[in-house]
Parts: sequence; C-alpha cells; structure tokens
Amino acid sequence: MSLPEIHARLGNSLILFMLALSIWALALYVLKRDLSPSFMGALLIGETLALVQGTVGVFLWITVGSPGRWVHILYGILSVILIPFVYSRTEGRMTRREALIYGLLCLFLVGVGLRAASTGGPGAGF
Repeated sequence: MSLPEIHARLGNSLILFMLALSIWALALYVLKRDLSPSFMGALLIGETLALVQGTVGVFLWITVGSPGRWVHILYGILSVILIPFVYSRTEGRMTRREALIYGLLCLFLVGVGLRAASTGGPGAGF
C-alpha cells in the first residue's frame, strides 16, 4: 500500500470515527446525560488519529509535493487543533452542555474531513 493510499484511508477512518463520536455525544445530550470518561478517551483516540493523519500528510507534502489544493492543508490543521482548543475552552468539564459542544464539534470535523478529501487531489478518499 502506498503512502498516499494510507493517507486517504486514515482520512476516511477519521471521518467515520468523528461521525461515531458525534452520534455518541449528541445521544448523551438528548438523553440528558453528562459526558463519560469513556467518551473523553475516545475523543483522545480521535485526536491521535488526526495527528497521525497530519504527520503522514506533512511527510507526503515534503516527499511528493503539495496536495491538490492549498486549502487541503488548512483543513488538516483545523482537524488537529480544534479538539484541544475546545477542551481548553470548556476547561475539561464533562456536563451535558459539553456533550452538545463536542457532538457539534465532531460533526463539524466530519464536514472538514469530507471537504479535505475533496481538495486533496486524485485518490484522496471518499
């Protein structure tokens, strides 16, 4: 499997993982429940996946050249920095309110991932 193929598959995995997290968090919100440590652990796994995806992307940029469009890089940066930013703004709280915030954030990251896949050039995923 080539490195661009790995990058595309990691991107697809990140999109699907964020979709699952958004459903989980929004379900907690609708059920009037707080976030659990399990959700926060899964969110950390999602952030790690975004970091690995970004690292592979940077390596591809250095070795192969720029992606299809420059905005692809912006989407990659957003994918990596938004979760820590929101965590710092919510100060690590895990109430029902944060369930809504993280649910919407993960749904936004699904959109960012889909957009990144459409701007990454041929074979970029989804």
